[in-house]
Amino acid sequence: MSEPERADEVGTVEPDGCVHPSMGVEEEFLLVDPSTGHPLPRNLAVVEAAEKRGVRLQLEFTQCQVETTSPVCWHTHELRTQLAEMRSAAADAAAQCGARLLAVGVPVLGSAVLPITDIRRYRTIASRFGYLAWTRGVCAGHVHVGVPDRETAVQVGNYLRPWLPALLALTANSPIHRGVDTGFASWRSIMLSRWPCSGPPPWFASVEHYDAVVEEMVECGVILDEGMINWDVRPSAHLPTVEVRVSDVPATVDETVLLATLVRALVMTALRSITRGGCAPKVTAEALQAGYSIAAREGLTGHGIDLTSDLVVPAPDLLGLLVCHVRSALEELGEYRAAVAMLTEVLRCGNGASRQRRALRKHNHVSDVTATAAQSTLQVGRAALSSGADVISPPIRRDSPRVAVKNEALRPPTGPDLRTSAR
Repeated sequence: MSEPERADEVGTVEPDGCVHPSMGVEEEFLLVDPSTGHPLPRNLAVVEAAEKRGVRLQLEFTQCQVETTSPVCWHTHELRTQLAEMRSAAADAAAQCGARLLAVGVPVLGSAVLPITDIRRYRTIASRFGYLAWTRGVCAGHVHVGVPDRETAVQVGNYLRPWLPALLALTANSPIHRGVDTGFASWRSIMLSRWPCSGPPPWFASVEHYDAVVEEMVECGVILDEGMINWDVRPSAHLPTVEVRVSDVPATVDETVLLATLVRALVMTALRSITRGGCAPKVTAEALQAGYSIAAREGLTGHGIDLTSDLVVPAPDLLGLLVCHVRSALEELGEYRAAVAMLTEVLRCGNGASRQRRALRKHNHVSDVTATAAQSTLQVGRAALSSGADVISPPIRRDSPRVAVKNEALRPPTGPDLRTSAR
C-alpha cells in the first residue's frame, strides 16, 4: 500500500537526458509456516529483522504479509537486480523469523480470516468493512510509471483500459485457495472485486472528472478516503505517476520485470497518442468487465477478449497483440527482443497459476504447491539474456468467434486494428 521511494527522482526525463518514463514496482508477499504452509502472522518481526540488515520492508494489511518497494528505475536490468535482491532479503528475514516468503496471490492453505496488522488505518477499515477486511489477505504487484502530471495520468489510464485483462491473464498466480482449486487462474481478482472502487477502472474525461467521482465516493461513505481507490489504474495522489494495480504478485522476478516492461511501454504508447491529439478508445464498462472475467478464469491457458476488435482469441495471441501494439516503444527503449524472450518463456513454462496447478496434479498434495511457490519466488531466469524471436506473430484466426454479447455498444468506437500488424 506504499509507493516507490525517492519521490524526488520520479519523472519522465532520465538522468542522462533521454526522455523515457521512470518506473517503480511494489510487490506484496505472504508469510507462511514452513511446516504447514498456513499463513503466519509475523510481519512485524520480519520487517524488524530486515531493517537490521539494512533492508526496508513495509507492513501490509494483514499480519501475514509484507511488501517490498523498489527504488525508481530507468532500465529493466536495473529493476531486475533490485527485485531479485529485495525478494532474497525479504526471504532471508522471513526465514530468520521462522517463516517462509511466498509470491502467491492468495493463501494456498489455512483459514479465510487473517489477523489485521495493528495500524490505526487498517483497524478503521476492518471496523467499517468487516468480513471483507478480515479475508483480504491477497498479494498483488503494482507498477508506477512516471508521467508529467495527474491530468496526463488520468488520460493515460483511459488508454490502458483495453489492455488490463491481458496483463491480468499474464500474471495470474492465485488458482488455489484454502486447499482447493477455485477454477480461476486469478482468484485474487475475484476476491478484490467485492470491494468498492476496485477492479476495472471507469473512463474519465479529465482529472476534474476523476476527482469529482472520488469525492462523491468519499462523501457517500462508500470509501473512507482517496487511499481506498483500488481501481486497477489510478493516478498517484502524491507522485507524478500512473499506477497499474491489475496483477497478482507475479510468481518470479522475470515475470515482474516483463509486467513492468509492458506497462511502461503501454504508457509511452499512450503518451505519444496524447501528444498527437489522439483520443483513448471508449471501451464500455460491460466489455471491460467481460474481458476481466475471462482473464481471471482462464489466465494464459484459455481465451481472452481483444477489446480493440471485439474478437475472442487465444490468450497467447492476446499477449502477442499487446506486444505488437507497444513494439515501437519497446524498440525505442531497446527492450523489444528481451520482452519477446521473457514472454516466450512464460508462454512455454506457464505463469504462476500454471505452476501451482502442475504442482498440485503431480502428487495431489497442496504442500507441493507451497514448495513450488517458494522456489519460484526466488527464481531469476535467463530469458532476457537470450536473443529471443525477432517478431511475435500470433496466429490470429479469421474465424475467431465474436464476443458473445451482441450489443453494439460493447464495441469500442475507436482503436487500431492490430490483426494485420500482428501477422
